[in-house]
Amino acid sequence: MASRLLWASRAASYLRISVFHRGFSSVIKDLKYADSHEWVKVDGNSATIGITDHAQDHLGDVVYVELPEVGVTVKQGASFGAVESVKATSDVNSPVSGKVVEVNEELSSSPALVNSSPYKDGWIIKVEMDSAGELKKLMDADQYTKFCEEEDSKH
Repeated sequence: MASRLLWASRAASYLRISVFHRGFSSVIKDLKYADSHEWVKVDGNSATIGITDHAQDHLGDVVYVELPEVGVTVKQGASFGAVESVKATSDVNSPVSGKVVEVNEELSSSPALVNSSPYKDGWIIKVEMDSAGELKKLMDADQYTKFCEEEDSKH
């Protein structure tokens, strides 16, 4: 048992996964967040974008994801697609500007991945960023958590 725990903690530190479970939803360190509830994971000039756990939790069961075409340009803060749930349809905005280089085709047949795995299998698009400077306008995990807590307390 102890060896399995040691392996699990080694695996977690190897994958650098740090998830904080606070009452409502998880926020992952090393990601940047927009106030419209999208996350971005940056790797060099490439940015993977999805909606946050908080957003999918508020939306409810996702039944359809509207994806953009590969090759289109997205602008920071502008809508590039939508997520439709049993409750509502919500625009998805890009946290960064750039060119869409990949879309998550899996979401066409399995839109619920946005609910079950918002930070991993439920990613929506990958973008080649125009300017890494735009990341300064986004929140880190702690700022985003506080933002969500404040937003939830208003409702």
